[in-house]
Amino acid sequence: MRRNRAFLATVTATVTALALAACGSGSTSGSGDGAAEGAGGDLGLVNDGVLTVATEGTYRPFTFHDASGELVGYDVEVAEAVADKLGLEVRFQETQWDAIFAGLDAGRFDTIANQVSITPEREEKYVFTQPYTVSRGVIVVREDDDSISSFEDLQGKVTAQSLTSNWRTLAEESGAKIEAVEGWAQAVTLLEQERVDATINDSLTFLDYVNENPDAPIKVAAETEETSQSAFVVTPEREALAQAIDGALDELRSEGVLTELSEKYFGEDVSSE
Repeated sequence: MRRNRAFLATVTATVTALALAACGSGSTSGSGDGAAEGAGGDLGLVNDGVLTVATEGTYRPFTFHDASGELVGYDVEVAEAVADKLGLEVRFQETQWDAIFAGLDAGRFDTIANQVSITPEREEKYVFTQPYTVSRGVIVVREDDDSISSFEDLQGKVTAQSLTSNWRTLAEESGAKIEAVEGWAQAVTLLEQERVDATINDSLTFLDYVNENPDAPIKVAAETEETSQSAFVVTPEREALAQAIDGALDELRSEGVLTELSEKYFGEDVSSE
């Protein structure tokens, strides 16, 4: 659903016109409860020049609060850059993950920026933009261990995995023995202490860790062929908004902004394959 610069300019002008019309008719944006009803809402765009974005605010490095309390993160900055391209103000509405899609359905916000993976099940109900994050599953081992170079090599090895994650299933299917952990932090600690042979996780989790801990004695031994793609998501009646966001992402990609934000948070470009 990518659009060229001319399309983006048209959409931006439309958004601005709708915002001005809304202001002229006395409509207001409310107090953080999403786009108001009116012409802009009917067309799937936004009113009052505000793009309301749902995000958790507790999911480092994508959306979290820094030491000063400011909301920051990769997804946050991508959303801010998109809004800027569209000539809109951005307003973040922090929402727990378990309630985030219900809030989107209820119109409490316009879209979500929270590493929402594109899946067949979600595509049946929602409209996604082009992805702004692409990742793979990776096997992480100690940097001095060359005994694992594929998923087949996990046969008989011990991997540290959360019992509720998809990575545990992949590890078991590869023949590994599972050491149960609560999450990545515990898994990587056991790995570095040589108490397990490996751990499987998302490549973004690994990149964030080594970006913050460049001397960590770990490496990627293998990765999955399939990728996971994350994008902005809207309800079907707001497809025009998804198209506008696509146009903004096209420009941000061509200008190198997505690459810059990727390298800031992960040390390499994670915005495309």
